[in-house]
Amino acid sequence: MIDAPSSTWFTANPHWQWYIVLYFFIGGLAGGCYFIAALLDMFGRVEDRPLARIGYYVAFPCVLASGLLLTIDLTRPLRFWHMLIERNTLQPMFKAWSPMSVGSWALLVFGLFSFISFLGALAEEDRFRWPAFRRLHWPGLIAVRPPAPLGLVVAILGGVAGLFISGYTGVLLAVTNRPIWSDTSLLGMLFIVSAASTSTALMMLLAQRYGWHGLPGVAALQRMDDLVLALELLVLIAVVVSLGSAARGWLNMWGLLLLLVAVVGLVVPLMLSRRHRQFAHPNLAMTATLVLIGGFLLRLVVIFSSETI
Repeated sequence: MIDAPSSTWFTANPHWQWYIVLYFFIGGLAGGCYFIAALLDMFGRVEDRPLARIGYYVAFPCVLASGLLLTIDLTRPLRFWHMLIERNTLQPMFKAWSPMSVGSWALLVFGLFSFISFLGALAEEDRFRWPAFRRLHWPGLIAVRPPAPLGLVVAILGGVAGLFISGYTGVLLAVTNRPIWSDTSLLGMLFIVSAASTSTALMMLLAQRYGWHGLPGVAALQRMDDLVLALELLVLIAVVVSLGSAARGWLNMWGLLLLLVAVVGLVVPLMLSRRHRQFAHPNLAMTATLVLIGGFLLRLVVIFSSETI
């Protein structure tokens, strides 16, 4: 243990386990992939629609996994519904002043939009591996895909919800009175940018897996990832600076791991990406994998480092 860097009275340690680290990471992927898919749907070319569908295919399972991880982490998992329903009146319960309540409802709303877009993406496929999916080919589901008016509404609202989910976890930490978390107001921004970089990396990795090197959207994703990685590095530096004396909490193994995140998860991928621009069909697997590892380790450091103070 190390001494607290200030005389602030902190709340009790939440003792979060790996379930929460995974939730923060997977939830960021869910929101980020959906948001990117919505952008591709609304502003991309027709040939990029398969790439957009990948985003929806990732988002919905990740939302389900996020809800499961949150439920498992509860002291009494069977009472998960108490976050949404008042147990005495069985009426919906929303507490605007409670980050946990806001986050629970946001996850539910985003889950609904991601499910609708997931079905719409399936319905748009030309062929399915399982014949039973062919019954999804009906106009009602096709209508939830842009450029149909209803599809645009779903993509916009779902994209906003996904963006909120991506940064909500950082905001939740910032309003929790614990060392490091409450000493900076930039964690929400850091988590949003990190979710954007890891989601872009995952979609590039899957696109390469399916051999979609030539899609215009893949090149756009690569340019976006370069921009977001550079921005994430700047935000990470700003977070450390904004901590002031509280940054002493990272003068330990967690600080070394954070430095590793910056180098391996941000700087090295930027250098590799610059090199890949020389090739017509670059191999982005290594770059994307490093970004994903860096994004996961970033959340691990931010969450667990506070518990050592």
